[in-house]
Amino acid sequence: MAKMHAHRLLYEKTGRAIYISHLDTMAQFQRAFLRAGLEIWQTEGYNRHAYVSIALPLSLGFSSRCEILEFDLLSQVPLEEVPALLNRTLPEGLRVLSCYGAERPFKQIRMLDWSITMDYDSGVPEGVEEGFREFLAPEHLIVRTPPKNSNQGYTEQHQTPMVHRWAMEPVGERQLRLSCNLAAQEPSLNPQLLMETFSARYPELAPDFARYRREEVFQENGEIFR
Repeated sequence: MAKMHAHRLLYEKTGRAIYISHLDTMAQFQRAFLRAGLEIWQTEGYNRHAYVSIALPLSLGFSSRCEILEFDLLSQVPLEEVPALLNRTLPEGLRVLSCYGAERPFKQIRMLDWSITMDYDSGVPEGVEEGFREFLAPEHLIVRTPPKNSNQGYTEQHQTPMVHRWAMEPVGERQLRLSCNLAAQEPSLNPQLLMETFSARYPELAPDFARYRREEVFQENGEIFR
């Protein structure tokens, strides 16, 4: 079982930083700790490196207001001073919001709030909200996922129980914003897969482009996870 480390960062990933991969994001933080003069626990073995772990890796191109990184701080520095020290060394788009002690394991994360901005080049067509409501009907929302290797066939996954709540609102004449709360793990629902399935079934309502932002992280009882 993975060790739960003692300290965590809450940070944002926005702007150009959304194109930094998961592994490169961890490397950015490892270097940031070093440059800030903050000693953290290192992995053991021949090729030792500063240990960091990020909850629920974010897909490339997605932004987030609530990323959580876990580590063990060895330096005798007050936790409230850590964000400012790290933000001086992190690249544009990665910004630490707070540093605090870990109280519960990542496995207790169950739900995520997402904001999906749907762009329509020729203006928002009529009936998108009605189409999405029909799309989420229990008998409709079954998603086929591709096989992980050539020896497996497509699998079908019933997604309706993974969409806990949603709301849609206009943002000007060419945009809609879909706010939704989705299952995060065991099982999980990727918002991009949700939108791709909607677009395939309702091509006349499909956006020309969609942007995804993770807004908040929750545990099973609905409380915010930290």
